[in-house]
Amino acid sequence: SCTVKTCWMRLPSFRSVGDALKDRFDGASRVLMSNTDVETPVLRNDPGTHRVPRRDRYRFQLRPYNPDHKAPGAKDLVYLESSPGFCEKNPRLGIPGTHGRACNDTSIGVDGCDLMCCGRGYKTETKFVVERCN
Repeated sequence: SCTVKTCWMRLPSFRSVGDALKDRFDGASRVLMSNTDVETPVLRNDPGTHRVPRRDRYRFQLRPYNPDHKAPGAKDLVYLESSPGFCEKNPRLGIPGTHGRACNDTSIGVDGCDLMCCGRGYKTETKFVVERCN
């Protein structure tokens, strides 16, 4: 008799993928891109003569922005430019800023006053609302 064994590959849970991406995002490092001095091969119509190994396909090196840091690895998350500031209004970039927005002073999330007000401080306001029932 024959025995057939079937192996199924399964994706990890959404939570574990998100956690892994968040860890890489938190550890992302700013880099500078520089071309190497390696000469690019001449492209010809002959098949196979201009093939470049996959690892050498892109002729640039990523150097850390801060020279005291180590160079990024193949699986590290990197960025070339810092994100713009989202606290102040910038119409050119379409950033409305956070002035005048309502925040929740008891929240530690993105709707919390400490994060949303970008350390500028905030004013608390108490409103008493009288409503008629029925």
